[in-house]
Amino acid sequence: MRVIGTAGHVDHGKSTLVQRLTGIDPDRWKEEKARGLTIDLGFAWFDLADGETVGIVDVPGHRDFIENMLAGVGGIDAALLVIAADEGVMPQTREHLAILDLLAIPKGLILITKSDLIQDDEWLDLIELDIQDVVSGTALENAPILRVSAKTGNGIDDLLQQLSLILNDLPPRTDYNQPRLPVDRVFTVEGFGTVVTGTLSGGTLESGDIVELQPTGIQGRIRGLQSYQQDIEVALPGSRVAVNISGVRKDDITRGDVLAYPGQLQATQLIDVHFQHLGDVDRPLKHNSEVKFFSGASETIATVRLLGDETLMPGKSGWLQLRLRDAIPLTQRDRFILRYPSPAQTIGGGVIVNPNPGKRWKRFDKTILEQLQTRLEGTPLERVVQAADKEIPQKYVHLQKTTAYSDAELDNAIEEALAENRLILLPDDTFWAMSRYQAMQGQIVSLVSDYHQQNPLRAGMPREELRSRLNIKNALLAILLGTQDYVAIHAEIVKLPDYEIQFTEKQQSAIATLEKEMEINPFTPPSYKEAVSIVGEDVLRALIDLEAIVQVSADVIFSTVAYQEMLSGVLALIDEQGEIDAKMVRDTFNTSRKYAIALLEYLDSIGVTKRVGDMRVRGKATQ
Repeated sequence: MRVIGTAGHVDHGKSTLVQRLTGIDPDRWKEEKARGLTIDLGFAWFDLADGETVGIVDVPGHRDFIENMLAGVGGIDAALLVIAADEGVMPQTREHLAILDLLAIPKGLILITKSDLIQDDEWLDLIELDIQDVVSGTALENAPILRVSAKTGNGIDDLLQQLSLILNDLPPRTDYNQPRLPVDRVFTVEGFGTVVTGTLSGGTLESGDIVELQPTGIQGRIRGLQSYQQDIEVALPGSRVAVNISGVRKDDITRGDVLAYPGQLQATQLIDVHFQHLGDVDRPLKHNSEVKFFSGASETIATVRLLGDETLMPGKSGWLQLRLRDAIPLTQRDRFILRYPSPAQTIGGGVIVNPNPGKRWKRFDKTILEQLQTRLEGTPLERVVQAADKEIPQKYVHLQKTTAYSDAELDNAIEEALAENRLILLPDDTFWAMSRYQAMQGQIVSLVSDYHQQNPLRAGMPREELRSRLNIKNALLAILLGTQDYVAIHAEIVKLPDYEIQFTEKQQSAIATLEKEMEINPFTPPSYKEAVSIVGEDVLRALIDLEAIVQVSADVIFSTVAYQEMLSGVLALIDEQGEIDAKMVRDTFNTSRKYAIALLEYLDSIGVTKRVGDMRVRGKATQ
């Protein structure tokens, strides 16, 4: 299914032509019929000879309603630029042509309507020459020019044949699993409830799905779908769709809202764009100018920040950051139009390259401008690597959302980036730019190395301290530590692979004294404080890190040999007696209640034992 749009001056017979093609009057309002002009968007459809259904968006031609025109023209595949034989090219025609060009409408036909009113072929030839001059350098430069009459039917068959040719030549609409329906109409149907219409892009919608309206975040369920008055179960990208939504009131929705799946789209008030300034604008675009912003069916006021120019002259292009007055749901590659509010004038437009930059860029920053250029014109490989060049690894769906690539396009770009070692696939099926991954690994090595220098008597850096210094989550740290061999991990300690604690002769002598004290009374050894008085706290902590000593509470320590003997004894007693208490441990090892309780509470904490009342049984770690 394809959608085309009509454009042209109010008196050029667009609506009459649409009615001739479709049998449907696109003018819905009484005022439209009374005045004989299109005020708001009109919709109709017909089938081509090959069976393809074509939707038509009939946009207003009058200068007073140009902003209504912008709400409908953004989602079309091709344009019919309508010019009346008895009037020729009008100023409004030029503005419509500029808008079609700025929105990058890829194909179109130029129709000289009311040709039955002109019997002079030389006059029609002159109009064609004028049209060729006007469209030169635009997207419609090579578009066929056809002479038609909605009244007599002259040229209609040729129109349909040419339309079929250009539509068949278009690539299929991209499906990147992110359906979006910019709402251009909202109404209620008795017995059914709220209905919204729009041109679907980005993915499919299915009856029964939960959907979300942005920017409000209101959710509802798709009760039914129609396309060209036919009930359907699945709506495809590129088609005009009417969505019956349950759970949402008509008054909760306005034109410009966007229907999407929950969590896939977010409204934004700061966007980075590439802007083409029209050559016939009467003044340069200045920094901090206030303009009207249009994209999809949305509009708001925006403040312009020029990122790479002091001022932007007419006919030039440049990078802007726009601060929107109202939050609007936008995505990368969306097209937009800017107009001056007063006097009303279309000044240019372009493409959104970053819908959520998250921060206000410094002007004239070369790095930022280069990044934006890659977003705009980079190869698929470059763009997917850039999309993965974030503070944290990115899921496949996030890469797709950023790049707006289909599954096949994204898979090819990822495969190429992986092959060139520009991207890494991590064990949790996320992707990261290789430069970002390597930089993080280098930071880990640097932090651990610095820790060794500052703490020579510690076996390594506590894992939690490393995580905190990196400011990342445990899951990402686990991946980073598990996909490298630059550092070694033991228990909760991270160290350089070849690092070993070196004790001085004096420290070794003190350690020997402590070991002798602990051997004399292995189950009632010196307390933590007493051990510190013998070897010093730094040395004692080092012995604990080296697992020569086990600390079971703030003030109770055991040699590793004694601890292992007590651990085995506790488990043997549980297996023999079914359960044990602190008194049994005290008597078995000829120790004090203080040591017995400290040991059991430690074993509880690591899952070796489990407390049941005053007794202990085997814990999960030993079952």
